[in-house]
Amino acid sequence: MSTMLDDKTRSIVSACVPALEAHGLSITQEMYRRLLSKPEIRDLFNMSHQKDGEQPKALALAVLAYARNINNLGALGGMVERIAEKHVGLNILPEHYPFVGEALLGAIAHVLGDAATPEIMEAWGKAYWFLADVLIGREKQIYHAHASAPGGWVGWRNFTVRSITVESSTVKSFELIPSDRKPVMRHQPGQYLSLKLDIPNHGSQRRNYSISSAPADDHYRLSIRKAEGGVVSSWFHDTLKEGDELVVSAPAGEFVYDPAQETKTMFISAGIGLTPFVSALGLIEEKQAKNLIRFVHGTHAADTLAFGAYLQELATQNNVQTDIFYSAGIPDHAASSAHLAHHAGRITPEWLATQIEPNTVYRLCGPDQFMLDMIKALKTQGVPATHIRYEFFGSASDAQLLAAA
Repeated sequence: MSTMLDDKTRSIVSACVPALEAHGLSITQEMYRRLLSKPEIRDLFNMSHQKDGEQPKALALAVLAYARNINNLGALGGMVERIAEKHVGLNILPEHYPFVGEALLGAIAHVLGDAATPEIMEAWGKAYWFLADVLIGREKQIYHAHASAPGGWVGWRNFTVRSITVESSTVKSFELIPSDRKPVMRHQPGQYLSLKLDIPNHGSQRRNYSISSAPADDHYRLSIRKAEGGVVSSWFHDTLKEGDELVVSAPAGEFVYDPAQETKTMFISAGIGLTPFVSALGLIEEKQAKNLIRFVHGTHAADTLAFGAYLQELATQNNVQTDIFYSAGIPDHAASSAHLAHHAGRITPEWLATQIEPNTVYRLCGPDQFMLDMIKALKTQGVPATHIRYEFFGSASDAQLLAAA
């Protein structure tokens, strides 16, 4: 149980907000420089987010959000839950937290210099360990749930690639079965798998991908877009073969969809962001649920549209209204119907603002800027926060939303 922060500590942390606004990125860059010098810690990170500089930016915003909300930590509840789930997927353990704390406090002292008084350093030490203890406690609960679930496991488990399917010019699906042929934990739509990979000439890598299959007790499916210059996605597309093995942790993530809890939902995605929604639609079909569903998806052109045949099939079901946006223009062969509409251009905040309906839950997944624009549009139209659910697949975060608020 975490000891609540005292008034003096919270006051000092809050007073550091201007310094974090000015030097937060420098602090997190220095923190990662220290942290990633340790191989046992470096292997836990997605290094592509280090190379493009996005991870230090995201962490700087998270630290700033923590300081700004130190007197109202309830505002960070969603962010803390997402972090805990991500940590479980990567098998972060309590013994890793001292490394992070040492690197963060060392970076604060290094960047702020004489301004980092003993009093300030003591306050940030308490603030760090308060949050760390909250995360450790929540992660312990999630690990326990995974261990006790039918087919569940903790740590890494070997899976075999049973089949590979081409979904579009840029997307392939990889169906995975456990190498021990024992049952697997049924995921909840919206969850992801984390993978520990060893890429030739690139070393150890960590990635997580949304599960695109309907929940099952014998397999998972990952649908991966080949990104330009993407080391891991290119390896999946160009090197991985049927019969190869992958090392996988149990499904994680809090972006879960339960048709029993949402009778009216709009799924909004762009690019490969449709994968968690394909999983959700599979569950709805399995349960023969009568939920009112609208699926809005943006792609570049017909050849980049993954699961195109499946989306066409969905449009024949009266409870699924499907809208597909093509940034390169509507394909010549595309034909709209009563439950399928094709649109030229991108999904815009202006268009979304005209589609708001009462008692609807809006679920979003896609590139960072797309997500930020859509969430802002929904909030501007008065949609309550409880009716907006989202999953970034880039490095943006709740902290970025808080900073933009």
